Amino acid sequence: MGGRVGVTYKYFGAPDGATAARVPISMRPEELGGDELGMGGMFTKIKPETMAAMVLTGIEGVPLHKVPPLELVVLHPDYAVVKLPMTAVDPLRDIGEEAVGAAAFIWSTVPDRGGPGDAFNVYRLLHEWQDFSHRLHEAGHQPYCLVWP
Repeated sequence: MGGRVGVTYKYFGAPDGATAARVPISMRPEELGGDELGMGGMFTKIKPETMAAMVLTGIEGVPLHKVPPLELVVLHPDYAVVKLPMTAVDPLRDIGEEAVGAAAFIWSTVPDRGGPGDAFNVYRLLHEWQDFSHRLHEAGHQPYCLVWP
């Protein structure tokens, strides 16, 4: 049940699943180094299902057990690509500072969940996610996540 040690998640945007499926083939993880934010992506140790749950429970008020499953785009022996629901990024585009703070506090009190437990770390992560959400929207992209050991 526990996640593998040292899993890194690379969040990125793509116009569709076919494009997202080609991403790992065109970029090997070790070639993704440096500041990915400028390239429309984001590295984190936070699982995509946790990321989706943070937004949906903290901002949308969805009960944890109602958070929709992620859609698997590619399952390869060396990596996987998953698509996140748009509901995991859309709500963040239009909310203000107060709502981000409230969502961070709410998530920090949710028992038995992965991800940072400290409200400030959640707050910082939601801000990064908010920035990512804006960039996805501007590019007209869907949110995807590349997972590799």
